[in-house]
Amino acid sequence: EHHVREALFLPRLAGTLFAVFGTVGLLLAAIGLYGIMNHTVSLRLREIGIRMALGAQTSSVERLFLRRGLQLTAAGLAIGLPAAFVIAKLFNSILYGIKPNDAITFISIPLFLAFVALLASYIPARRATKLDPMIALRYE
Repeated sequence: EHHVREALFLPRLAGTLFAVFGTVGLLLAAIGLYGIMNHTVSLRLREIGIRMALGAQTSSVERLFLRRGLQLTAAGLAIGLPAAFVIAKLFNSILYGIKPNDAITFISIPLFLAFVALLASYIPARRATKLDPMIALRYE
């Protein structure tokens, strides 16, 4: 039992490190996307104020920013998924118990990233639609 534990120490350590760095990367991506969307909303406050003053529904304004957040996420996934597939094949010997083309991983992670992107985009968009249109117009 001691030899088995010793033999599996490095693969388990590598897996743990990959999980930690992946989680940190996901957190940084979410914070970055939130920052970008928050900045985008603040730059477009006047436009949002005009839209709201002219009777735009809050849902249409929110959709505008949610769509932008998902576009950024889709661009990141278009680059990241092929890179992840190649890297997973390279690290096949280190990743103990995970196949390089594990469908669950390659489906669940992008879905989770899309959810995080929606959340990171929704918060600034929702805050912008709560503003009084006159205050948003005066802000500029």
